[in-house]
Amino acid sequence: MNRPLSDMTLEELWQLFPIFLTQHQDQWGTWYEEEAEILQQALPGELITRISHIGSTAMKDIWAKPIIDILVEIPLESTLSEVKEIILDSGYLCMSESKKRISFNKGYTQNGFAERVYHLHARYVGDNDELYFRDYLNEHPSLAKRYEKLKLSLWEKYEHDRDAYTESKTAFISEYTQKAKQKYGSRYV
Repeated sequence: MNRPLSDMTLEELWQLFPIFLTQHQDQWGTWYEEEAEILQQALPGELITRISHIGSTAMKDIWAKPIIDILVEIPLESTLSEVKEIILDSGYLCMSESKKRISFNKGYTQNGFAERVYHLHARYVGDNDELYFRDYLNEHPSLAKRYEKLKLSLWEKYEHDRDAYTESKTAFISEYTQKAKQKYGSRYV
């Protein structure tokens, strides 16, 4: 019998949900749009400032983990707890929570990944560096290919260690996010 995911160790979860990359799929944009529509219908308008497709699946023509990352920005006068219950009722599981951020996922099952997998990041408006990074790489395809090459080089090494995989990309992401912010200024403020 399969154990509930909540009873598994981090190492067991990483075995069940390894990192794998695939060529860009046009359907990722459609999956984002469909899920964003569900979220917009579930969340009252006053609780949403912006819903955005972020992460590598939002970048043109690069290999990515087939997981749709969604950023939900809420107004500063709202509370994340207001949004949390609605998102949980929309089929997501809370993965981590702090005073300023909550991360959720959807599509993780006892048998591995579902066909559609989502990571949802709920944050206050302005906590959105991923938008700058996404735009910058989409505007600079050769740089996006460098990012893809980095990710492909890390894939096998960290297939079962999501934290190390993510940490190994941090310097690249930070460098180009800063360049994007310099270029785009207050685009997402």
